[in-house]
Amino acid sequence: MIAELAAIVVLAVLLVVALLMLRRIRLLRRGGVDVALRQSRAAEDPRGWHSGLARYRGDEFRWYRVGGLRSGPNVVLDRTRLEIVDRRSPVAGEMHPPGSTVLSCREGGTTWELAISADALTGFASWLESIPPGRSTGYRQAS
Repeated sequence: MIAELAAIVVLAVLLVVALLMLRRIRLLRRGGVDVALRQSRAAEDPRGWHSGLARYRGDEFRWYRVGGLRSGPNVVLDRTRLEIVDRRSPVAGEMHPPGSTVLSCREGGTTWELAISADALTGFASWLESIPPGRSTGYRQAS
C-alpha cells in the first residue's frame, strides 16, 4: 500500500516536471530569451531570483516564470514607462550564466532587476530604443 502510494507521488512529480520542461521548450521555440528576474533589493542580497523566459510583444516585455504553472506572463513591463537606471555584474551567490549583466529597471514605482546574457542584452536595448517617433521611452544608458 505504501509502495503504491509512493509510486503515484513520484509519477505525479515526474509529470509536473515534464510539463514544465515542455512549457519551457515551447516558449523558447517561440522566440523567448532566458532572463532571471526579481524585484529590486540590495545588490549584496542574492535571494529572490526566479528563472524565466521573456518575449517581446509590441510595447510589452512579457516574462514567464519557468517553474510556474500559470499560462500567462508573470510580469509585464511596458517599454513606454521603462527606464534602465543601473547595470552591474552579478555578485557572489547569484547563479547567473558567465558574462551575464544585471540591469536595474524602473517601471512606474517598481524597480526590477533582470539578469540577462550579452546577446539578450543587445536585443533588449535595441527593443527599448526602437520605440516609434513621438513616444518617450525614458531610456537612459547606465554609466
